[in-house]
Amino acid sequence: MSQKNQRGVSIVEFCFSMLVLVPMLLGTIGTGLNLVMELQTIELARDAGHMYARAGPAADFSQPGYQTLLASIGSTLGLSTTAGKGSAVLILSQVLYVDKGICASDGKVDGSGNPLGCTNYGDWVFTQRLTIGNSSVKTSNYGSPVVTGKTPVTIASNGGISLSDQVTNVGDVATFGVGINPYKNVSGVVSGLPSGQTIFIAEAAAKGYAMPPIVNSPLMYSYNMF
Repeated sequence: MSQKNQRGVSIVEFCFSMLVLVPMLLGTIGTGLNLVMELQTIELARDAGHMYARAGPAADFSQPGYQTLLASIGSTLGLSTTAGKGSAVLILSQVLYVDKGICASDGKVDGSGNPLGCTNYGDWVFTQRLTIGNSSVKTSNYGSPVVTGKTPVTIASNGGISLSDQVTNVGDVATFGVGINPYKNVSGVVSGLPSGQTIFIAEAAAKGYAMPPIVNSPLMYSYNMF
């Protein structure tokens, strides 16, 4: 083929190569941004959980000061202090194992100190639940207090749940995954954390970066227990 007939071939080849290279470049950028967001989600769950646990049950994370601080940590993810707004959510939970001592504290034992009418005996229950940001992004992996139906769990403005609900309301039972149980007593064989110890759980989730149709919006999720 003569040099004259080859004119413009390189331009055509370049255009065809761009059909592959441009999507690859955009996909790489989108994936990289989502990796950064995943790290930010991990950091939010870690820092929020650490603060939540260190402050202890006496701290009120429903107050604007705490929530503004947490929202500033998750600002790059779109975490908002306004319910239903933003593109991220932070779920804070306190859970407790209901043993004989907890049953007794609500008077749900017989004369020998054995559980009587203590519906949630042997289960993990929520003692507090707070949700910051857009709850539609993701629900908790550990369940949620059931606030509807005939016997709803009552959650106070500070996220607290009454002892009565903890002990007798099945709607307050937390759900741990298969093989995960921080404390259990099977036929007298005890394993895990000491009974009666509160566990603080922080779960963070955010909508990832989207560049349709090359990169969909993945869900970023991380949790920490203290």
